[in-house]
Amino acid sequence: MTQEVLTQEEGGILIITINRPEAKNAMTKAASEAIAAALDRLDAEDHLRVGILTGAGGTFCSGMDLKGFLKGERPSVEGRGFGGLTEQKPAKPLIAAVEGYALAGGLELMIACDLVVANSKAKFGIPEAKRGLAAAAGGLMVLPDLIPHKVAMELALTGDFITAQRAYELGMINRITEGDALSAAKELAASITANGPTAVRVSKQIMEESRGWALEERYAKQAELLPQVFMSADAREGSLAFAEKRTPNWTGK
Repeated sequence: MTQEVLTQEEGGILIITINRPEAKNAMTKAASEAIAAALDRLDAEDHLRVGILTGAGGTFCSGMDLKGFLKGERPSVEGRGFGGLTEQKPAKPLIAAVEGYALAGGLELMIACDLVVANSKAKFGIPEAKRGLAAAAGGLMVLPDLIPHKVAMELALTGDFITAQRAYELGMINRITEGDALSAAKELAASITANGPTAVRVSKQIMEESRGWALEERYAKQAELLPQVFMSADAREGSLAFAEKRTPNWTGK
């Protein structure tokens, strides 16, 4: 039986590939569990610094496998959400590399990632309403936090698609490439792995968690997390490397 999710390491990057090209990478329960396991590995192994989530065969993910849905299957992991990701993100950065379509649950997987690189011909949408369904894995709640509310409302109520250029203009994606999205995502990942791992992890944590902090508590809550950065060996190494005009030797400590 073909593996529904493949993983590959490359220079501190863990590439996670949804491998159901014959079904436009529609998400199944097995694939969700495999993605969750890969993300656990990303966080657990110190030499892995950044993850990339992509799809095989020229499509990112077309959403939930409707054949499985009709049989009563739900492509989620308890406590982790759709695709093993939408309700619990990894502590380390995760980049979506999008080719073809990121639709329905596929778009929800994409917006659960921290950064997005897409091919210029990619298409995006939450067309669940066209099937009598709703974008319940973040499309209705997370998307309005990322793009203008009325635009998110239009996407949800019409189910229409938008282009990569429009998604870029809205701030839904970070970079557009004329080449393959995975190569461009690797370049973006390399610019992250060049930095201090603790600084990257804690910066992501603060940016994610501070969205829910009360304004008057923000600096106090940030101050609770920052000592692990500023008192680390890497903070000293980074300063020394700058003074000595050399590349830092990060240890993650």
